[in-house]
Amino acid sequence: MPERYVVAEEYAGSRADAGLAGILGVSRSVAATLIAEGHVVSRGKALGKSAKLAAGDVLDVSIPERRDPLEVVEEVVEGLKILLDDEDFVVVDKPVGVAAHPSPGWVGPTVVGGLAGAGYRISTSGSPERAGIVHRLDVGTSGVMVVAKTERAYTALKRAFKERTVDKVYHAVVQGLPDPLTGTIDAPIGRHPGHDWRFAVIEDGRESVTHYEVIEAFGKASLVEIHLETGRTHQIRVHFSALRHPCAGDLTYGADPSSPPPWA
Repeated sequence: MPERYVVAEEYAGSRADAGLAGILGVSRSVAATLIAEGHVVSRGKALGKSAKLAAGDVLDVSIPERRDPLEVVEEVVEGLKILLDDEDFVVVDKPVGVAAHPSPGWVGPTVVGGLAGAGYRISTSGSPERAGIVHRLDVGTSGVMVVAKTERAYTALKRAFKERTVDKVYHAVVQGLPDPLTGTIDAPIGRHPGHDWRFAVIEDGRESVTHYEVIEAFGKASLVEIHLETGRTHQIRVHFSALRHPCAGDLTYGADPSSPPPWA
């Protein structure tokens, strides 16, 4: 059954998502999601997030039951390969579409859940949803991940990644042919000023350094080998987008949809 709320004078004139956030005591994004999913009704109609509230308006709000976004769901993850199973750690090949661990806003498969579903018992250090995770790869990135199985391994691996004594090599296919063929992109990265779910090269961003070398050219695209000095979110995607050679197929950061990657 929906809960009924009467808009108080203090929220009169507010946008529906902002006002509802105050009324319910939740974040604005949560309120916007409730509205977008049709869980807020006023005068018999679903409320729009940009609607203006008036004092005395009656809002019927249904709060759907949702799984805890940080709950580890044990499941068999297709394509998650075990490359090495050591006494202290396990090395996996993470496919695209799999997150490292549960997080708010993600409802898909995770490495943590996949290992649990395969019967692995990993380190309990850190928060429960990140147990054993000492480094991450983006959901849209495939590659090798090391996951700690013991507390000793967790401590040692966490320190190694923090101190950057681990040598990580990335391969990416980018549109066009970068010039020069070998170079360094030294440009600060921060939140995109117009899109809070994207990142961009901005003047007051955090220091970000990417070294690259073209190892094969395909005409409309190139295969590059990449070494990172820093580990910013979406760093490779943002830097090559700023270089005007976005990663092939990466529409979020400016890839040309009419120019498919060479494997398509």
